[in-house]
Amino acid sequence: MKKLPAEVVASLLAVTTIPIAMLPLHLPPWAIFISWAATFAMGGPTLVNLKRIWATLPVGSCFAFLIVLGFKQAATQLSGNTLVLAEMAILFAGNGSMMALARFFPGLNFIPGMFFGFATYFATLFGGFGPVAQDPFAALAAAVAMNALGPVYAWLKERYSAPEVTHQRNWKGWKAEV
Repeated sequence: MKKLPAEVVASLLAVTTIPIAMLPLHLPPWAIFISWAATFAMGGPTLVNLKRIWATLPVGSCFAFLIVLGFKQAATQLSGNTLVLAEMAILFAGNGSMMALARFFPGLNFIPGMFFGFATYFATLFGGFGPVAQDPFAALAAAVAMNALGPVYAWLKERYSAPEVTHQRNWKGWKAEV
């Protein structure tokens, strides 16, 4: 079976994200693209890389979720500069704890994956995505689910597309590389 060009397969996969953003679920389709790109940034959808990224993406989202809950709790007790200082302490402790997990759990040593999940959660929550806009629990479920799909899309793109040909210029002219 002849495989399609990578541009065609990737574009076919990309268009499947459009219905994801529609109501009533209003899920964040860009979260798929974040983890899809992250999978390729770490070397592609190999079994080792898939295990690493799927382990770390939800950790980042969960820590961001806990930080948001900490901020909400602090806001019920504090205000002004005291609240700002409390939020700084909460973020410092949450972020540091998240990163420290990589030291103690070898399966969580892909820290960029944690940050992709971390950023996805904040963007989902504050962007109003998810079945219930601005709800921390709904945002967590939406962020984790959509981030989990990105590596699947990376695998599908690799599985169903022909090898990519890149061109780079050398002193003798253009040279194709596979």
